[in-house]
Amino acid sequence: MPANFMPTAQEYLRFAPESLLILVGVLLMILEPLSGPDGKRKFAVISFAALAAAIGLAIAAGMDPGPAFSGLLMVDGFATFFRVLVLVIGMFVILISTNYLKLEGHESGEYYALLLFSVVGQCLMAASNDLIMLFIGLECSSIASYVLAGYLRDDKRNNESALKYFLLGSFATAFLLYGVAWTYGTTGTTNLTAIRAYLMDPAHHANMVVVGAATALMFVGFAFKVSAAPFQMWAPDVYQGAPAPVTAFMSIGSKAAAFAMFVRVMMTAFEPVKDRWEPLIWISALATMTIGNCAALRQSNLKRLLAYSSIAHAGYLMVAITAHSEIGTASVMFYLTSYALMSLGAFAIVVYIARKGERFVEINDLAGLSQRQPLVAALFVIFLLSFTGIPLTAGFFGKFYIFKAALDSNLVWLAILGMLNSAVAAYYYLRLIVVMYMQPPAEGAEELLAPTIGIRVTMLVTAALTIALGIFPSFILDLAGKSAAFAR
Repeated sequence: MPANFMPTAQEYLRFAPESLLILVGVLLMILEPLSGPDGKRKFAVISFAALAAAIGLAIAAGMDPGPAFSGLLMVDGFATFFRVLVLVIGMFVILISTNYLKLEGHESGEYYALLLFSVVGQCLMAASNDLIMLFIGLECSSIASYVLAGYLRDDKRNNESALKYFLLGSFATAFLLYGVAWTYGTTGTTNLTAIRAYLMDPAHHANMVVVGAATALMFVGFAFKVSAAPFQMWAPDVYQGAPAPVTAFMSIGSKAAAFAMFVRVMMTAFEPVKDRWEPLIWISALATMTIGNCAALRQSNLKRLLAYSSIAHAGYLMVAITAHSEIGTASVMFYLTSYALMSLGAFAIVVYIARKGERFVEINDLAGLSQRQPLVAALFVIFLLSFTGIPLTAGFFGKFYIFKAALDSNLVWLAILGMLNSAVAAYYYLRLIVVMYMQPPAEGAEELLAPTIGIRVTMLVTAALTIALGIFPSFILDLAGKSAAFAR
């Protein structure tokens, strides 16, 4: 960066969403010791309002796209799409967190501050145009997530979850950073656009062995963050042990930001060497789908089943990345939007039925839900059908466009195997519907109170949008198609 560099007002605007969330997060930490037990609920309101305002700033910044801070950030349609997506996810997570924290007796500003800091990191991951800035965003998101995973300090499950996530995440990050170092050593830059230009210029005679090794090292870090094989082993244990709203946040928000980072790097910096990384991602995509779906068949715990489901969905998304095309990138963006909606709704229901101490998170605890809470059961059916990919749901078009992108890129076998995996997944999703509608409630089962307003709003809004995207997918798909061009 030049010594006389002075950011313009335009560049400050492009960083405004993150700046706002950082300031509000710090404010929450200052207010925390000054607030009594009855004043904790205001932290959720402040955080929700901050995320809503950040969405407005992100859209405003996206209307004037371009680089910021000497090219460290690239605010384009791609970045704006993912910024808005993770900010919306953060808002829904707050809605399903408020009553959960109250029941557990852990309402505090720390939780919401950590959530905002993690969202800041996710926004940076989506907008970074430099490997160092991308690493900073990744660490900002990850460190806050490590703490959130162990937020209930008196719960041994939370402690185990946080420790596993921290240790394995640290190892994966080391691989990523080592790959960044090798890339810099080979190309002399960490700017994604400059790396691409260097690799495309035959006059530079880049050492393709070193470039391939650097790509493989960085793939380890990316694969860990998106829970792709063979680095998916942490997800079931961490998702099961973490607080349910945090599990939702990690499996949706963190995954969306990680895929944004994954796509940006592969489609920009390493696009000239796609022939070297395509077979690696092809194999990983197939293994991820297969492991996730086959392992989910044997699960009895809802959170663990959704963890393996999340792994399988990461495999579908990697099919689109393997296609390395604008259509593939657009299908990733559409699928992540669909996945966010149906997962937020599903986790809202898990939070609702789990109750204090997460005592009821087994599949058998869903027995008779159609009789005890008919509306909740009906909404859960919508989310499960969308996970399966049934027509008239967002999940159907999500999978349709991913497999279409694969076929357009002549990845015929990968598309066929992906569709077979989807058929396997139908078994364990439909199994939940059978339990809810065809098994009577257990004797002495506790009465389910009406959902709180945050849970109710999340379930109803996400269900409505899941159906809307299944009938009218063109709005998000057109937006994703226009934005995808910026990623290349």
